[in-house]
Amino acid sequence: MVMLIVGERLNTSSDTVASIVAARDAGALVRVAARQREAGAAYIDVNAGTFAAGEGEALAWMVETIQTALDVPLCLDTSNPAAMAAALRVHRGKALCNSVTLEESRLAPVLELVLESGAAVVALCLDDGGLPVGAGEAVAKGLCLVERLLGGGVPPEDIYVDPLVRPIGADPGAGVAALETIRRLQVEQPGLKTICGLSNISFGLPRRAVVNRAFLVAAMEAGLDAAILDPLDRDLMSLLAATQAVLGRDRYGLAYVRAWRRGSFE
Repeated sequence: MVMLIVGERLNTSSDTVASIVAARDAGALVRVAARQREAGAAYIDVNAGTFAAGEGEALAWMVETIQTALDVPLCLDTSNPAAMAAALRVHRGKALCNSVTLEESRLAPVLELVLESGAAVVALCLDDGGLPVGAGEAVAKGLCLVERLLGGGVPPEDIYVDPLVRPIGADPGAGVAALETIRRLQVEQPGLKTICGLSNISFGLPRRAVVNRAFLVAAMEAGLDAAILDPLDRDLMSLLAATQAVLGRDRYGLAYVRAWRRGSFE
């Protein structure tokens, strides 16, 4: 299976992106989205979480502005059901809702939005008990959420489980736990798809891109199907293409060769 790439660069936790959204600078927003699309992103992640009370309006503006200019589906990155609803109302095509959890106060309203819109979902290994401790607990929470989503009517092909990657700078075992979670989820439920926010692994460390690249290769070997990452990192994308070929996801390395011919590795 070819990796699904979600471009991560439109998050208002970045001062630059926050300024773009605050000023409603449509041209700048579209340029950032377009560069990620051209670099290979199948979805563009949009996050306006720093706008607090104005999150829904800001997120909807991002969605409308990008999709007016580009034919690209978006990953709606919010923990706020009201903001998710505002974004879904204006989204064209099949969105990816990031995210759904087992937290009872959020599960029902978000599930209703997903079913109404036909969106795919990022399902976090998270419930009212908080963050999982170790791979075993993460797998249990993830599978419980998948069962609830399937029971609620979400098609299995529309579910991507996120093991909740945490920074190795804060927890030396976080990378190993995430990799083990990815492996075990697919053993417990064959065909289940997994996704992660790649750059979480390197938070707080110097030269974060180097750590991200190393983790991507390891996660792909563990069976990762999709990642929210920076598609403008050419070294990262080169490793992604090469790893797909090495793992047999790219028959005869044809996609790798096409990328090389396009100059993607230069």
